[in-house]
Amino acid sequence: MNNQTFTYSSTFGKKLSLQKILSLLFLCTALFISGCSVTKKLPAGESLYVGANIKMQADSAVNKKEIATVKTQLEAFVKPKPNSAILGFPYKVWFYYLFGEPKSESGFKSFFRKRFGEPPVLASKSVIGANAKQIGLLLNNQGYFRSSASGVLTEKKRKATANYTINLHERYIIDTIKFSTKDTSAFGKAFVAAQARSLIKKGTPYQFDLISAERERIDNLLKRRGFYYFRPDFIIIKADSSLANHKVNLSFEVKPSTSQVAKKMYFIRDVHVLADYGESAVNDSIKDLESNYKGIKIFDRTGSFRPKIFADAIGFRRGGKYGSAIQDVSLSRLINLNGNFKFVKNTFELVPRSDSALLDVFYFLTPLKAKSVVADLNATTKSNNYTGSNISISWLNKNAFKGAELLKITANAGLEFQVGGASSTLGALNTTRFSIESNLSLPRFTIPFVTINPAKNQALPKTNINIGYEQLKRGGLYNLTSLRTSLTYAWKQNASIEHSVTPLLVNLVKASNFSEDFALEYFRNPILYEEILDNKIIMSTAYTFSYMPQNKASSRHNFSFTGGVEVAGNLASLLAKLGSNNDASVSTVFGVTYPQYARFDADFRYGYRLTQNLRLANRFLVGYGLPYGNSYFLPTVKQYVAGGNNSIRAFPARTIGPGSYLRTGSLLEQTIGGQSGDIKLEFNSELRAKFNQYIHGAIFVDAGNVWMQKDEDIYGADAVFTKDFYKQVAIGTGIGLRFDFSYLVLRFDLATPVRKPYLPENERWVLKDFNLGNPEWRKENLVLNIAIGYPF
Repeated sequence: MNNQTFTYSSTFGKKLSLQKILSLLFLCTALFISGCSVTKKLPAGESLYVGANIKMQADSAVNKKEIATVKTQLEAFVKPKPNSAILGFPYKVWFYYLFGEPKSESGFKSFFRKRFGEPPVLASKSVIGANAKQIGLLLNNQGYFRSSASGVLTEKKRKATANYTINLHERYIIDTIKFSTKDTSAFGKAFVAAQARSLIKKGTPYQFDLISAERERIDNLLKRRGFYYFRPDFIIIKADSSLANHKVNLSFEVKPSTSQVAKKMYFIRDVHVLADYGESAVNDSIKDLESNYKGIKIFDRTGSFRPKIFADAIGFRRGGKYGSAIQDVSLSRLINLNGNFKFVKNTFELVPRSDSALLDVFYFLTPLKAKSVVADLNATTKSNNYTGSNISISWLNKNAFKGAELLKITANAGLEFQVGGASSTLGALNTTRFSIESNLSLPRFTIPFVTINPAKNQALPKTNINIGYEQLKRGGLYNLTSLRTSLTYAWKQNASIEHSVTPLLVNLVKASNFSEDFALEYFRNPILYEEILDNKIIMSTAYTFSYMPQNKASSRHNFSFTGGVEVAGNLASLLAKLGSNNDASVSTVFGVTYPQYARFDADFRYGYRLTQNLRLANRFLVGYGLPYGNSYFLPTVKQYVAGGNNSIRAFPARTIGPGSYLRTGSLLEQTIGGQSGDIKLEFNSELRAKFNQYIHGAIFVDAGNVWMQKDEDIYGADAVFTKDFYKQVAIGTGIGLRFDFSYLVLRFDLATPVRKPYLPENERWVLKDFNLGNPEWRKENLVLNIAIGYPF
């Protein structure tokens, strides 16, 4: 199902009666009292483990904040975890014993126990001793040398608590870091040079995990420089903690027993690609059938792929030095080659020759079926009383011209019809839509004299060509025909940075078949409808920049930025000057007007992980459009809108702004148009909680609006962006429930406005009017958004 949205206002049910409340309280009390029966059902001689207490005994040099941090860490570290409980009552254990022992694995008792119950966690003295030992090791690995832990098990009424006492000594700090080796070869020099970007810094606390990560970093650096057979466990770390003032010196050395094979720099002899051979081994008969293309030996018995695609994707060449970075990038490019291969396996073999420093490289590829057809049928309900359905059929070819080109042709047909609302007086404003679109994605640049270096580029660049046609028939009022095409180049600078350039985007929009009803509305407010009536051609150029840093798994922070700029009308203006223009007031090209504008967009996202199951997610959007020349404001298709399931969720889509504008006027006017602007500011924040693997919850706040760049006759002066823009910000809040099935996220967000910008200035804060018991208030102020995927 496509990413469709169902947004509507909902009226919530009746108040609970006093009798129901008393019944609920009685049930809760009965469950709580029955908790004592849980321990009676435990195996003989066993006690229920209910948790751990940790007592800290620290040196005077350790501050209170550090003690609290260590205590929190140990509380999370101690095993086992007690059974789930509510107010101390182990309800899942109660469910486990509720119906007794199941007689079969397939019966109801077994199903209920597995689905709702939880076996009791039994106390064990041996576990307490093992935990105390592990706590001591953990503290020493964190630099709290000679710290220790002891534990005892306290039992009462067949419930047991583990009590741990921690003797915490002052933490040791790194004083010096040294990389040393007596080896003067290229390997020795590379090993010593690895200290330049060490993860360990002077003055930081001793941490064993960081030292282990440093060994991995050194190993990765040496592999990048050609030392294929080197391993992290060839490195030994000597820690001297005999210094005064709780300081420690670290020395990184290579084990004396390390073989010369591990210290040797390796080079590539042959590169083999088995394009349709899967996991089988290479033999002499296959080697005899290989073709040679730019030093790469390719076995493709079906001739499904042109050799150039492998030369572009694989960075190794005969005579080149081995490097793990080239290995990783080559694998990544083959795996992401428009989904052509199901499996990609890479192996290296040492050339069987005495004192050899040469490797043969092998790539085993398992292709997927190139062609497929996908059909999609969906239904939509919108807040403006529109209901409809859409069907799309797509044909895909992942290897259209034997160069891993992805060709996708999609045909769409849809119908929307209006139920209630304006349709009762105007008649149903039914809309039909038909479109056909083709997208061709080439894993290369189609620019003369521009090439890539397969040994350095993070990913293969892409050339995307799009051609589309759409026809919309709007309720018997008018028809809109759109023809568009674009050419885009996209490439990754590295794992975090991606660029996209669209040198040319052309969109021709033509209106026709206007009805008498529409003509009457046009004469009442011609400015509102001139965008529909005016045929136009948009010719623009765009650039997009994306930055998504690769954060460490242990990091609590997550940040990303996407920004872009689009400029339209310059090429059209040049063509207009070269052609004839009979109307001096409006410039045209090919007899059609063209808009001129610059549009700037920025999307900032920041996430912070509070706990393992609690995360704060934030988004800040900025959009700025600057019309000039032929345009007084941005074309409608390029303007910004606010509201809806991925925006300010307390307001239906396209019902906010611009500024403090409130849409009134005729029913037809309210039905046709949506509220939009040249400038947009929006901020969203969500506190996301993970209840279990599938069910997540959220509390959110959304704020923002859209504004016009200049004063005009459609929305009035209050719609223009000024220094007092903050007085026109719409604010909404709400709660959300999400069902995450990995392949699909079903989202329910219930929201209510906090601030309505279209009300008089001193009446815009509406939270004081909150009245959940009033059906009219609920109908007007509660908006339930049902959507697929997260809002950001």
